[in-house]
Amino acid sequence: MKQSPKLKQAIDIATKAHEGQLRKTGEPYIIHPLAVMKILQEWGMDEDTVIAGVLHDTVEDTELTLKEIEDTFGKDVAFLVNGVTKLGKARKGMRDLDDYLPETSSNLLKLLIATGQDVRVLIIKLADRLHNLRTLSAMPPQKQQKIARESLEVFAPLADRLQMGHVRVEIEETSFYYLDRLRYDFLKNLTAERLKAADSKLKSAQKAVEDALKKEGIKYECDGRIKSIYSLHKKLAKYNQDINRIYDLIALRFIVEDVTTCYLVLGIIHSLFKPMDGRIKDYIATPKSNGYQSLHTTVITPEHQVVEFQIRTKEMHNFAERGLAATFFYNEQKLTKDYAEGKASKLPTNLLWIRELQEAAAKLSSGQEVDTKKLKLNLFADKIFVYTPRGDIIDLPKGSMPLDFAYRLHSDIGASCTGAIVNGKMVSLNTKLNQGDIVEIITTKNQKPNPGWLDKVFSKHARHKLLAQLNSIFPNFSPHKKESPQSQDTSKKKKS
Repeated sequence: MKQSPKLKQAIDIATKAHEGQLRKTGEPYIIHPLAVMKILQEWGMDEDTVIAGVLHDTVEDTELTLKEIEDTFGKDVAFLVNGVTKLGKARKGMRDLDDYLPETSSNLLKLLIATGQDVRVLIIKLADRLHNLRTLSAMPPQKQQKIARESLEVFAPLADRLQMGHVRVEIEETSFYYLDRLRYDFLKNLTAERLKAADSKLKSAQKAVEDALKKEGIKYECDGRIKSIYSLHKKLAKYNQDINRIYDLIALRFIVEDVTTCYLVLGIIHSLFKPMDGRIKDYIATPKSNGYQSLHTTVITPEHQVVEFQIRTKEMHNFAERGLAATFFYNEQKLTKDYAEGKASKLPTNLLWIRELQEAAAKLSSGQEVDTKKLKLNLFADKIFVYTPRGDIIDLPKGSMPLDFAYRLHSDIGASCTGAIVNGKMVSLNTKLNQGDIVEIITTKNQKPNPGWLDKVFSKHARHKLLAQLNSIFPNFSPHKKESPQSQDTSKKKKS
């Protein structure tokens, strides 16, 4: 891969700084930052991020200073290196637990929050963790287990939230290998046996679809997808370990030029094979919580082979594999302190969780407490996508209600809400929203928020906005009391 003069300079500086240092593998230490650099380049990251990847261990492990990095490469690179350095130093200060305990995850999450002002810090850390996992064999077994569990509990979900599918899979696979080698080997052999048994039937189904697409003059790319070992492990737990109930063990993926062609290909597949009831999933019209889009269908071939097909555009495929890095926009709008201060442009809907991370970072930096347990649920839990009547997609935590939707649109809409229409029907304000719902908020100018609404909001965002409004209307308001401030005053008068 071609290297710019600036990147070459960074490599020279890092090589000199790490001179004489060795990794646990016995190799020169510089091999690690160069590997991180290569991973970031493969992900298509911007030059500042790649350079920060080369230099990410220099401030912590060598005599090179942050000031020298800033003078040579600018504030952005220094900011990124500093973020990764803070994360590394703070983690080293954590208790070196013999066993992985829940508080380790909480501590690490807090550290990730603190470095979350720029998402590129997390992406560099993902690249760093990925290479460390690839060389984990050099570590003692106890250390392998600790790093693997930490990776599975924190870094794999982070990769998923960044929609970096291939990174998530590799982190999960490698971590699972070190955590439960016997189970890993068993499932790997089981998958290989199934694939061997189905190979000829799969090829027959693929050829039938390809022949039909060529006949229609449809341009396509086709590849196979085998379910990851860890995903299979989790899914078998849901189906009482019955492999025969896992229909998506192997999938054929067709990548086409546009959305219209996706639906056309779906129709062609269904004209060739019988679709299974309840197995057609439209993630294009209703994306998954992390932004994933594709059409899925499971069919039964004339040879009685169950086959899953996935159909998507090139853009969808690129995003499914590389996530945030695939549509990186930092040259125009960097997710740095401007986002924490609310000055930057609106984030893409599927990345709105980043705002939560930055708000938490701002609180931590000012010495305020952050409920990491609640934030972890918000950060890693499922989200739902709902729609405005105009078709705009709104991202909300699973469990949200109409007021959460209203406050996400605008604080004033939330404050003046008198009702909601979901999928064309009037609903109460404590109705839970579902994936794909079309939501319309009814407002009245004279409406004001009331304390009873606190039981009708679920999201952190809506609750924060509602509490601010209640405090401005009722100066002595306490969220822990159900009655309104006026009734509190009345009760005081009766007692006096």
